[in-house]
Amino acid sequence: MSDSFSERQCYNAATDFVDANVARGLGGKAAFIDPHRTLTYGELQKQTCRFASGLLALGFRPEDRIALLLPDTIDYPVAFFGAIRAGIVVIPMNTWLAPEQYSYMLSDSRARAIVADELLVGQLGFHETLRVSDICARGSENVFAAPTISDEVAFWLYTSGSTGEPKGVKHVHSSLMATARLMGQGVLGIDESDVVLSAAKLFFAYGLGNAMSFPMSVGATAILWPERPTPDAMFDLMQRHDPTIFYAVPSLYSALLSHSRISRGAGSKQLRLCVSAGEALPAHLGERWREVTGTEVLDGIGSTEMLQTFLSNQPGDVRYGSTGKPVAGYEVKIVDENDAELADGEIGELIVRGPSAGEGYWNQRAKSRRTFAGQWTYTGDKYYRDPDGYYFYCGRADDMFKVSGMWVSPFDVEAALVSHAAVLEAAVIPKEDSDGLIKPKAFVVLKNGHADDTALLRELKEHVKARAGTWKYPRWIEPRESLPRTATGKVQRYKLREEEASRPDSS
Repeated sequence: MSDSFSERQCYNAATDFVDANVARGLGGKAAFIDPHRTLTYGELQKQTCRFASGLLALGFRPEDRIALLLPDTIDYPVAFFGAIRAGIVVIPMNTWLAPEQYSYMLSDSRARAIVADELLVGQLGFHETLRVSDICARGSENVFAAPTISDEVAFWLYTSGSTGEPKGVKHVHSSLMATARLMGQGVLGIDESDVVLSAAKLFFAYGLGNAMSFPMSVGATAILWPERPTPDAMFDLMQRHDPTIFYAVPSLYSALLSHSRISRGAGSKQLRLCVSAGEALPAHLGERWREVTGTEVLDGIGSTEMLQTFLSNQPGDVRYGSTGKPVAGYEVKIVDENDAELADGEIGELIVRGPSAGEGYWNQRAKSRRTFAGQWTYTGDKYYRDPDGYYFYCGRADDMFKVSGMWVSPFDVEAALVSHAAVLEAAVIPKEDSDGLIKPKAFVVLKNGHADDTALLRELKEHVKARAGTWKYPRWIEPRESLPRTATGKVQRYKLREEEASRPDSS
């Protein structure tokens, strides 16, 4: 047979990301640094082998599934690549969820076990869990890797649930290195000398690439932070470790810029590049960050389905307000509802194809067919392309709405609102007025020192008219303490829509 097992490529991602660094003499180099420990590449190899053989000694077998519920410490890469080394499918889980959400994902995935941090176990009431140290204690340091193949499923990632129930995306062994080479090395130019800090956590796709697959692909060093990424914590880490690359989401860049400690390099003497994803970065934020810190921030878009960034601004070629251009190795198109490709300036759905696309959703056949259509992955994001080839985000397909017969992108209105000195964050949804016509409604988080008053709200409406267009201004503005967000930093507009729909008529 032409497609026999022996003729397919035998490949285990742990060999590429862990063993290869030791083989080229980096065994003594720091791979990961958390607040309490440092792990070299040589120690990482030993510990992943211990974890892998420990799992097998406990009776786990290749293709079994285990859930990972760990904070960002050096235990994380040990467990993640240890499971992959053993041929066991690892499922990282968000550490900030409620018990019922874990129950859903554990039931959905049918994971045989949970590998969890002791503190998290106590908080969530789990009982039958395994600890990384106990698994490693049962294993051996003898180097081995299960005879997996490049197209074999290595891990799952659950979507963040920005539009509803999370879905388990299955990713194969070769996808990690594909993203590392195309985005990490090809766009960011990451190399062995880099020290990286990611505010985005390892349990979702953006953070997984930022602080694990990208640096490990070249033998760089990653700084891990197990707590929430507050501005003070990030400034402390920047000053202590002097990272060269910093990754965050737009809301954190905004908070850092508003903080009294912001300075050149954001506190790092070596900062050369910053990256933003999770949601589109408003132009004024990117421009202000460059002005204050002296460092470019590259806005890009990726997804759990594609594993990492496939559309990005490039060093030396940044157009703030845009998501940049396709990452080399990926192809993107903008299509209408009939899959016809659209011309420059026309808004449609962004679709992408490339080597890191997921195999599909677990047990969601209809959704898999809609999203993973042949070689193309449908993102659900609305975009347009300008004549220079830059791509501009307009919102999620289910977030767009028409006012006076014209499309309104929530992002356009939100960007106009947050460009005002009084607004820290904003979210926009459609709402019916007293005549049954759709108009924008805005929810805003005001910066410290700015009070909610009629004059300010009137000023914000005029500001949006001038910045975004008269038909786009929000007819209602509601100040809030915070906005509902996913763990990746995305605003959950659907929750605001649900909340608004449940209210008595207030038009």
